[in-house]
Amino acid sequence: MATCSWWAWRRKARITMLEPYLAAVPYFGWDVLRDLQELFRYAFMQHAFEAGTMVALSAGVIGYFVVLRGLSFAAHALSHIGFAGATGAVLVGAGPLVGLLTFTMAAGGVMGALGQRLRGRDVTIGLVMAWSLGLGVLFTRLYQGSANLAIGILFGQIFGITTQEVAVTFIAGALTVLALVVIYRPLLFATLDEEVAEAKGVPVRGLAIIFMVILAVAVSEAVQVVGVLLIFALIVAPAAIADRFTTRPSRGVLLSAVLAVLFTWAGLTIAYYLPYPVGFFITTIAFWSYVLARVLSAVVARRATGRVRPWREEQVRHSP
Repeated sequence: MATCSWWAWRRKARITMLEPYLAAVPYFGWDVLRDLQELFRYAFMQHAFEAGTMVALSAGVIGYFVVLRGLSFAAHALSHIGFAGATGAVLVGAGPLVGLLTFTMAAGGVMGALGQRLRGRDVTIGLVMAWSLGLGVLFTRLYQGSANLAIGILFGQIFGITTQEVAVTFIAGALTVLALVVIYRPLLFATLDEEVAEAKGVPVRGLAIIFMVILAVAVSEAVQVVGVLLIFALIVAPAAIADRFTTRPSRGVLLSAVLAVLFTWAGLTIAYYLPYPVGFFITTIAFWSYVLARVLSAVVARRATGRVRPWREEQVRHSP
């Protein structure tokens, strides 16, 4: 069992294990099979990859719609509201995931009911975020247990996830993806042109509420991996990258999900070998991937413009 990485497990093991064994470090070399065996040697790494993969899949899929609908800030606000719910639940003796889901789903439903009125209310959302963090700090102060709980909620603690939590995460993630598959077409229609969709009889307001509730579940899952403060890494970054390279929604959703999984796998792998938080590695990989995507998309667009311009000039020259 470990709470942050192999190195943390090793520090705890000093109490009960022999020093010669502790002198060993995780194996890493050119033998891919042996590297994989070492990576999945301990149960905490197996649980981390299982939960992380499911969370990344659901976050990547729903994140594409978050970017399309312009709800990135609202998604970030849900994570802060969830922090207050998680700490409050622990204060009354319940599990943090229960509080996360309760607060984020309630807030998501309200945001969904507001619909278009939610846009442009950055000041209101920002104040609610700040108040929620302050409320979470109060609950943490009133809680007489370890402060590591609050740190885990803020920055993620996937290396400490249990078998039962993996099962809950898998079920929640599967339901999230399934719900998005069911409402995919009408949700896409309402996202691209809300007025036309409403005129065609699509229940735009109901879809918005359902979507925000699904987003609340996805946010609650992702908090276990990257924490409240780093939620953008899994929900927004992969989708923002995908949006720069494809205009087809189906391909965008697929690319966003793949990128989220790759970011998570890479972060977990590096964190196993280095004594630093996994959230740092996931967010760093996501950030620099987004920077690279912006640069590449700008270069591709410039080259495409350079190729098209002579043809357009020639067409204008010969036009009547």
